[in-house]
Amino acid sequence: MTHETLRLISSRRSHRAYEKTPLSQEQLDALLQAAVEAPSAVNRQPWHFTVVRNQALLDEMNAAVWEQMMKRQPDKRSPRFADKDFHVFYHAPTVIFLSGLPDFYYTPIDCGIAVENIALAAESMGLGSVILGMPRDAFAGDKAEQFKKALHFPEGWDFVIAIAVGVPTDTKAAHPVREDRISFVD
Repeated sequence: MTHETLRLISSRRSHRAYEKTPLSQEQLDALLQAAVEAPSAVNRQPWHFTVVRNQALLDEMNAAVWEQMMKRQPDKRSPRFADKDFHVFYHAPTVIFLSGLPDFYYTPIDCGIAVENIALAAESMGLGSVILGMPRDAFAGDKAEQFKKALHFPEGWDFVIAIAVGVPTDTKAAHPVREDRISFVD
């Protein structure tokens, strides 16, 4: 079976290297339109999107993630932190942060759906993306409130997920599919 949406899903990869080329306003508008058109439980739309192109802020957040990560035992850290040059945002020209209502049970699920819409929309435009959970650690340290303010999170809202977007400079093979992760009940 062939279908454009299925092709996009199959071709999408998590890219971890980007050109410095900024996204156009038209591209950003399209990505955000895809995001806000995502379904949400009882149409609550428990999300807020913050588009960040400020590399100094992303670098500061990267440092905060590193600080939190280094407090963990080595076996509890992402192996990516073995590389001293690792950057949580992969130097992408744009990172979109999703903050959400902390007291709504479906917020993480709804934000996950919205971020996947962004990823697929980016793929359809020839852009690359990588969905990011690791920035959560930036909101666990001393600068949490500073970052929430800098990112214009609504009062009382928390980080949920982020996505880096840009023109990819890397290539990646498809990940292996685990057939044992599917069951049928007839």
